[in-house]
Amino acid sequence: MILHITSTTEWQEAQARGYYTAPSLETEGFIHCSTDKQVTHVANAFYRGKSGLILLVIDETRVSPQVKWEAPAGNPAPGISESDSFPHIYGKLDLEAVIKTVDFISNTDGNFTLPLLNL
Repeated sequence: MILHITSTTEWQEAQARGYYTAPSLETEGFIHCSTDKQVTHVANAFYRGKSGLILLVIDETRVSPQVKWEAPAGNPAPGISESDSFPHIYGKLDLEAVIKTVDFISNTDGNFTLPLLNL
């Protein structure tokens, strides 16, 4: 299981289109994902205080494009080591690979904690 942070609007657009993509696929060549241990560090570094977010829970075995486990792109978020590997999806994400979506709501202080995924 890997996770991807997106907005509810982007997810709704993906469902209408038939696949999910992210701006990073165009600019960096892949869709950023995280493990359950990494996702809150990423959220607190890059999405702090934002609303309207969800987590895509992705079954890596169902992803058609190549998934590469690589070092962080750019400076790692606080709490993440430069030696940590992140899952990067090198292509459009098939909707069938998303096994669940979970609302990702920040706490009152703007920080995130991992919601119960109930898998």
